[in-house]
Amino acid sequence: MDPAAASADAKQASSKQFVGFQLDGQKYLFHIERIQEIITPGKATRVPDVPPYVVGVSNLRGTIIPVIDLRLLFGLEPAAPDADTRTIVVNVGTRTMGCTVDSVSQVIRLRTDQIRPSSEAVMAEGQRFVEGFAHNADDLYIVLDAENLLDPAALANVHRMGPPAAPASL
Repeated sequence: MDPAAASADAKQASSKQFVGFQLDGQKYLFHIERIQEIITPGKATRVPDVPPYVVGVSNLRGTIIPVIDLRLLFGLEPAAPDADTRTIVVNVGTRTMGCTVDSVSQVIRLRTDQIRPSSEAVMAEGQRFVEGFAHNADDLYIVLDAENLLDPAALANVHRMGPPAAPASL
């Protein structure tokens, strides 16, 4: 194998792809393999007696999925949807859920050495849904663990804790 091609393959193997999105000016990442698609929010049917962060359910080509507003889940102020608002359709285990975010910015590839595990100093007890923090150029991202974040048993705890704390710098 050509040494340049081997080096490119090694670099590819030591990196991961993410989908970047924003909530209230903060940048977040989901692992791309969890993302089914990104859509413009459609009409959600409100469901009685659910927490306020559950916008309702939506029909995604014949499949009924719950839709979570991540702003409300994280205890941020609600915001009216605009032209940038998107719903990220996420697959976690056997569940498919929609996550409404302020905007989706990019697909980004990061080397594993650009991702720092979350520190106990910046994490509240039980915030297993923050996998770590990623630094790319001048941007700092919170890397979310979709499996833990969107676990139905954990959603109320996530909401009660409020927004994840970001460190000042890496």
